[in-house]
Amino acid sequence: MDKQTFQSNVLSAEDMLYRVSKSICFYESDCEDAVQQAVLNAYEKLDSLREEKYFRTWITRILINECYRLNKLKYREVTFAEYALTNEAREDNYSFVFTEIMKLPPKIRIVVQLYYVEDYSVSEIASILHIPSGTVKSRLSAGREKLKDLLEE
Repeated sequence: MDKQTFQSNVLSAEDMLYRVSKSICFYESDCEDAVQQAVLNAYEKLDSLREEKYFRTWITRILINECYRLNKLKYREVTFAEYALTNEAREDNYSFVFTEIMKLPPKIRIVVQLYYVEDYSVSEIASILHIPSGTVKSRLSAGREKLKDLLEE
């Protein structure tokens, strides 16, 4: 993959990458940092991409790893005021359903985000997260149940 193709693939995946990072990272700045670092890591390891058609899956995996790494490095206690301000900002910028998805437990939230919002298949999600496809299906089922309960409230 040449530099120009890489650039166009990153630009076409930009919104998806941000949404995925938003489902893992709490702070807006962390989401931006994670996406930026993931793109840099992907560019540096471009030779490890075996097939160009799997670019989105490959860079999504790099991004998820970067988000988890950032969360470990920047673990912080969040004050109630900070939490309230962040939630207000989220409601202004995102739809009601996305706000409800953000209330799901992290392991379920990332699977729901990848499946319903980013349109990955069960097998692709299993590959990205390094979990069995049965686990993906059970987390999707649990996510649907929890979302149903949240939306009925």
